[in-house]
Amino acid sequence: MNLEQLEAPIPDGAPHGVWSINTDRLSDGEFAVAGVRVSDIAKEFPTPRYVLDADDARFRARAWKEAMDHAFADLAGAHVYYAGKAFLSKAFARWMYEEGLHIDTASEGELRTALAGGVPGDFCGLHGNNKSRAEIELALEQNVAHIVIDSLAELEFVNRVAEDLKKIAPVYLRLTTGVHAGGHEFIATAHEDQKFGLSVSTRVSHQAIARAAELSNVDLIGLHSHIGSQISATEGFAQAAQVIFAERVWAHEQGIEISEIDLGGGYGIRYTADDDVPPNPREFARILADVVRKHVSESGLPAPLISIEPGRSIVASSTLMLYTVGTVKDVAIDSGLRTYVSVDGGMSDNIRPALYEADYTAAIVSRDSDASRTRARVVGKHCESGDIVVRNVALPSDVKAGDLLAVPATGAYGRAMASNYNMLPRPGVVAVENGTLKELIRSETINDLLSLDQD
Repeated sequence: MNLEQLEAPIPDGAPHGVWSINTDRLSDGEFAVAGVRVSDIAKEFPTPRYVLDADDARFRARAWKEAMDHAFADLAGAHVYYAGKAFLSKAFARWMYEEGLHIDTASEGELRTALAGGVPGDFCGLHGNNKSRAEIELALEQNVAHIVIDSLAELEFVNRVAEDLKKIAPVYLRLTTGVHAGGHEFIATAHEDQKFGLSVSTRVSHQAIARAAELSNVDLIGLHSHIGSQISATEGFAQAAQVIFAERVWAHEQGIEISEIDLGGGYGIRYTADDDVPPNPREFARILADVVRKHVSESGLPAPLISIEPGRSIVASSTLMLYTVGTVKDVAIDSGLRTYVSVDGGMSDNIRPALYEADYTAAIVSRDSDASRTRARVVGKHCESGDIVVRNVALPSDVKAGDLLAVPATGAYGRAMASNYNMLPRPGVVAVENGTLKELIRSETINDLLSLDQD
């Protein structure tokens, strides 16, 4: 596949980015993922279940790697860090590494998962605004590529830990650029009034750069920017990059050379057919490379090594959430009727609609139907009125208990943010590759939950 096919429709006519590239509607109306019918998946791995199209995820990772390599070939090169917070397992981390990507982690658990998957320490980065001593020690012992610093206090802490271990900590300083982007207040991360980063507008960034240069057990190798999530326009990334490069120029004027710049992630996808089509990786890479060339030309400084951190744009559309329909009922509303379709999961396996008011779509995937469409709302089984999976979607009016229903684009943050609300076990993740099913993460059981109870 080539990069242009990222925008191509899949066989059932849905826009790419909503269903994975290997999701098909068969002649009898049933969906298949990479050649495996969803009914066969559900028989072997009962619902609810995350179903991951492995080739889709690999393809999207490869698309980012190839795009960045091409765009930065005449500069100092580029690294792509897969943002493990979107979804991570040992096998998935290994797949990303096999495609040439690094892994961005934000906790000891994520870092240990990447390492257990066979990713070398120097192919990992460590984020987090409140890292523990254990996390910093692990990062230094594994020789991670960089530790991202969010505050002056953390800078001093990392230096002390590195001194105790007789190590030099390679660090990035995360700067808040004032460039705001993202689909919800909680996922816009470059404004001042939030927990991440060192402010550019108040010159805390200058304090941090100067102090990092003084510390004996810290090596300031880079600056970092992340402006938000689910962003479908390029302007914000370009503006933030310009702010970061101005900080690099200021550091140079102080005699401090910074050789690497991380421009973060947050690249958006399509969750429904109504969403805008975001630029593909090649377009994003070209925009970023143009900003770097302008910086090099105007400053006279050597080109920095660039890194980015896509997560959602690699894994989200690779995965659908497979449910079984239970209760179906019609509810009278001002404009007529709404059909409530209850499934065997809910906000415990996808919190984003409740947390961010995120929109998704859904389809009955176990059969075809000639019935008229009804205005439906897909809801979960939790004791919570906000337990909504899909707020508004047109489903066949003959939807019934036992139907398999799928919600696409759930690979990012679905399993990663899953909970045990109402003591529901978290669903497992099964990958489909070349007609073969592989369980990446098994479903929890009630016994798993009870085993934690130390009565």
